[in-house]
Amino acid sequence: MLTIVTPGAAAAQPGHVNPNRPRPIGAHAIGKRAIGGQPILAGAILGLALAVSPVALAAPAPVPAAQAASLEALEIATSKGVVTFEVEVARTDEQRTTGLMYRKSLDERAGMLFDFKVDQPVYMWMKNTYIPLDMLFIRADGTIARITAMTTPFSTETISSGEPVRAVLEIAGGTARKVGIKAGDRVAHPVFQGK
Repeated sequence: MLTIVTPGAAAAQPGHVNPNRPRPIGAHAIGKRAIGGQPILAGAILGLALAVSPVALAAPAPVPAAQAASLEALEIATSKGVVTFEVEVARTDEQRTTGLMYRKSLDERAGMLFDFKVDQPVYMWMKNTYIPLDMLFIRADGTIARITAMTTPFSTETISSGEPVRAVLEIAGGTARKVGIKAGDRVAHPVFQGK
């Protein structure tokens, strides 16, 4: 799952220790709005309605495989050769917010590519993610800036790109090491320049 980059925004999610970190998408920050000259908390009415609704008590439904996005080929040129993956591409805020949450498995040569459209600092987390992942932070030119391997399922710890990146590729935990993917390797996919 990803977070919105909002400088100075306090994390509204329990488990975020540093209040200066960007808040995760999906965390419900409540803002003020004026209606009829009176300030109210945006979402408070909706929150109360949901609190008494039986729907609010149910856990979020897993994403069925049949609803998964179509798969696209992605290649990574490593020192050992070219490695090919079949990936879903998360292009919308909704797709990037959900990511691989609720998935119970991920094939070794499958993954999800999060396209942010422009280079920017990116912050991810593993909330509601059942499986360990390798996160590959990728620059606009397709080079891998950084890899965070074997992330911890369900963790709300912030995982930073460390620098502005165009995209993040999530693959099954341990795959990057197993197939020899390293920082500096080049990713080929239409999202990146030069492909």
